[in-house]
Amino acid sequence: MATTSAPVLNGLSSSFLTGGKKNQALLGAPLAARVGGAAIPKRFIVVAAAAAKKSWLPGVRAGGNLVDPEWLDGSLPGDYGFDPLGLGKDPAFLKWYREAELIHGRWAMTAVVGIFVGQAWSGIPWFEAGADPGAIAPFSFGSLLGTQLLLMGWVESKRWVDFFDPDSQSVEWATPWSKTAENFANFTGEQGYPGGKFFDPLSLAGTLKDGVYIPDTEKLERLKVAEIKHARLAMLAMLIFYFEAGQGKTPLGALGL
Repeated sequence: MATTSAPVLNGLSSSFLTGGKKNQALLGAPLAARVGGAAIPKRFIVVAAAAAKKSWLPGVRAGGNLVDPEWLDGSLPGDYGFDPLGLGKDPAFLKWYREAELIHGRWAMTAVVGIFVGQAWSGIPWFEAGADPGAIAPFSFGSLLGTQLLLMGWVESKRWVDFFDPDSQSVEWATPWSKTAENFANFTGEQGYPGGKFFDPLSLAGTLKDGVYIPDTEKLERLKVAEIKHARLAMLAMLIFYFEAGQGKTPLGALGL
């Protein structure tokens, strides 16, 4: 595995994609190494203890790595030992796959809500909404596509660089519209869960004290498990929606609504 994954990792960590040669070795680097060995600020809360290992087939004791993969230790939120293809054998790839699962899941949850609300509001199937003459479209398709590619490309490139070099984007030049980079800092010290007043405005995973965001470890761990479960359900739901759309059906139609 290490032999076959080396070229891919070299590509993932190239200076072109990571924003500089100094970031090339950061895929597997610990958090302390990323901040130059300095002490982690007090606002960072790093959960080091692994949760009790759970199984996706709790009643089965045999099965080897199919049921209980040795490379999954239960430390990731929602880790129930399901990895039949062995995608997480390489620790560096496991980090990337979890990031991808999290981002795709968040998009899927947003899409599922949008599909239900959009059709309930307009009566137009989600896969026909863009072509409907009555659709509200103040921009041409080309302008909309170009704007989306530009804005999404900018945001995704920042997320990509931040994956290899955490907190590298919470600086003034990376957030030109903000007078302070503090809004975009990672308050939890965990990849994919920045927290703070900007990314957690309702303080669901923390509290505000004298204007300072303080993460709550217990709340954060509970919400991470809830989020990944809902994210997986949403991704499965989107897959079903695609199959339904191929038959000209909609989610609301399938429910008889």
